[in-house]
Amino acid sequence: MLYSKSAEYAIQAMLYLAENEGRGLVMVSSIAEIYNIPRHFLAKLVQTLTRNRLVKSYRGRNGGIKLARSSEKIVNAIEGPPPEQPTCVIGLDVCSDDAICPLHKQWQHIVDLMHDTLSSETLLDLAEGMRQKRRELAKALRESKLQETPVAS
Repeated sequence: MLYSKSAEYAIQAMLYLAENEGRGLVMVSSIAEIYNIPRHFLAKLVQTLTRNRLVKSYRGRNGGIKLARSSEKIVNAIEGPPPEQPTCVIGLDVCSDDAICPLHKQWQHIVDLMHDTLSSETLLDLAEGMRQKRRELAKALRESKLQETPVAS
């Protein structure tokens, strides 16, 4: 993946919260179980998301977490701001428009497309896409079960 495990897990948690927005508080252990994330690791990530005001955390018996806002720069909150000097795709120390590596132009195009795509999508857009995908999968599953049901004669 393009991001660290921390960023991936944070994105998954935020997407889950966005998908379930309006249904009350969500327990960190529930998200950890659903996405197979180590619970203590996710709890630490939630602390970071809370410090960055992306998530609100409530303690106590009926506690849990919820989104603080609908969309934000989740990856930057976990990994910090992007580096001033881009990382070379093949690991060279210096790779810029002035000192290019053999893949610089192709890789830069991919990076630009990725950043444009991610910056144009909000967390709510992604959550709606996830809900739609789950509905489509559930419908396909129901239809396949109907086709497998033997007809009594």
